[in-house]
Amino acid sequence: MTKKDIGAILKTAISLFLICAVAAGLVALVNTVTAETIELNGIEEANKAKSAVLPAAESFEDVALADGSTGFVGKNAAGETVGYVFSSSANGYGGKVGIMTGFDTSGAVTGVQILDIEETPGLGMKAKESAFLDQFTGKTDELKVTKTGAPANDEIQALTSATITSRAMVKAVNAARLYFAEVTGKGE
Repeated sequence: MTKKDIGAILKTAISLFLICAVAAGLVALVNTVTAETIELNGIEEANKAKSAVLPAAESFEDVALADGSTGFVGKNAAGETVGYVFSSSANGYGGKVGIMTGFDTSGAVTGVQILDIEETPGLGMKAKESAFLDQFTGKTDELKVTKTGAPANDEIQALTSATITSRAMVKAVNAARLYFAEVTGKGE
């Protein structure tokens, strides 16, 4: 190799290094600028989900759970407990399915809201539709999935061609029910 070749290689290497350093710096800057906004948006979405799954609640108080996560006690305007809200998740077909589930004080499901889902478009993503989610409302027992017939009180009708997603949703609601039992002592 000649000095000219070594010089060309060094020039190219330094140019690539500088381009990468500037790009990395810009990505870090954008991350720093947007991190707080992303966190605030996540908190706002969680607050909307809490209100959607437990509409009788005017406010929510945190309650620590044994696994280190946090649940919420819903209070009405008079400060009386009207229910509980818990986040839970289970593995679906395309990844984690994260939900928020509300319960009234007797343990009946008041609503289910999907927080995070990456299922197959047109199949598993139908879990976001009210026709599927509304099946959970009013259920008081540990749930299971059925593929045929009219579902009983402890059954959820599976989505067509998305049984794995349906099972993940049921598993996540059942996990939330365990949190309810932990906090209230009911259903143990």
